Amino acid sequence: MSVKVNLSGESKIATRESYGKALVELGNKYPELVVLDADLAGATKTEIFQKAFPDRHIDCGIAEANMMGIAAGLASCGKIPFASSFAMFATGRAFEQVRNTIAHTELNVKVAATHAGISVGEDGATHQCCEDLSLMRSIPNMIVINPCDDVEARAAVAWAAAYKGPVYLRFGRLAIPVILDADSYEFEMEKAIVLREGKDLTIFATGLEVYESLMAAEKLAEEGIDAEVINVHTLKPIDEETICTSLAKTGKGVTVEEHSVIGGLFSAVSEVAAKRCPTKILPIGIEDEFGQSGPAKELLKLYKLDADGIYEKIKQFL
Repeated sequence: MSVKVNLSGESKIATRESYGKALVELGNKYPELVVLDADLAGATKTEIFQKAFPDRHIDCGIAEANMMGIAAGLASCGKIPFASSFAMFATGRAFEQVRNTIAHTELNVKVAATHAGISVGEDGATHQCCEDLSLMRSIPNMIVINPCDDVEARAAVAWAAAYKGPVYLRFGRLAIPVILDADSYEFEMEKAIVLREGKDLTIFATGLEVYESLMAAEKLAEEGIDAEVINVHTLKPIDEETICTSLAKTGKGVTVEEHSVIGGLFSAVSEVAAKRCPTKILPIGIEDEFGQSGPAKELLKLYKLDADGIYEKIKQFL
């Protein structure tokens, strides 16, 4: 699947904002949709839904594990619950409840986590969850989605509402460029999207790193290096066909993620390559370390996750 992209960077929106707005649109379509939050409605942007549908928004307080249990109960009664909190709490603090109460019984709960990755910024290392994709990928029956911009985030939320079963949705705090065309884009779960075709190497990117990878590819093109860029919005199940087709063409792979290189996109792509199309793959992400407090954009630069850092690492790799 190929789509048009806009690299101007003129329009920016945080995917957590996209999530809140999408919920309101879906609230009118699905009367059984309910939203739960853990005393963070202002930050997760579920307050947008709360204002539109006050009787269908439940603030569970700072009790994320209990919130997941409530969501499971609502799902068992035919509701479509979206349980929202920071990624650190939704996947870390409530892991057991997500695993045993929701996924094990395949209940129709959507775990919507905002403030993922180091772009949480000044909230600090304890709140910068770079392990959530790994945790959620490890749970059977769980679909894992990490949208790259506002357009994809809204579409992913709509898809999740219509799907029957557990879904993990990852959203960010930082406002990021809108790169996909809203009029022509259609979200297809599992189907990775070729955003830029190339022949010299493949860059697999997810979340906010899709835009940064596209910009890095532009810099590489100036030196005659033709990079293919693929948006991997669904990490589980992952699009094995697109991965292997691209690697067979380019012969070299790079993964870029605002997440630990352990258990996230690098692991997912490498697992596919090891089974079906052995290829050397360079991981670009958070190494085996915690983040630190600071402005989000400066942290992305520090950890070599901005376009310049990605460009430099790929040059060294080549």
